Amino acid sequence: QVQLVESGGGLVQPGGSLRLSCAASGSMFSIDVMGWYRQAPGKERELVAIMTSGGNKVYADSVKGRFTISRDNAKNTVSLQMNSLKPEDTAAYYCNADVRGHWWENRVKYWGQGTQVTVSS
Repeated sequence: QVQLVESGGGLVQPGGSLRLSCAASGSMFSIDVMGWYRQAPGKERELVAIMTSGGNKVYADSVKGRFTISRDNAKNTVSLQMNSLKPEDTAAYYCNADVRGHWWENRVKYWGQGTQVTVSS
């Protein structure tokens, strides 16, 4: 079993910055993709940013140029630096990891419990 523990989040004024971090622990062979999704009240969960173990990154159009994802493969951690935050960024942010328990197994998607980000004056 794999656990994802998130930290960061909170209340910030528009234009401010926050940093989210997530650490994966447990039995695993590899984490192929690791990243962040978010879900605002009444909306579906959406991709924010993801990163492969090889360094490829994908960002939602709404956060390009403002958010930066980074990853430490050796420590099984992923971070999201969020700058120039807007009220529409308000949501619960969830860490995600696509994990292989062994090299011959298919990937399994794991989720963190979520951390709230509120952008408001």
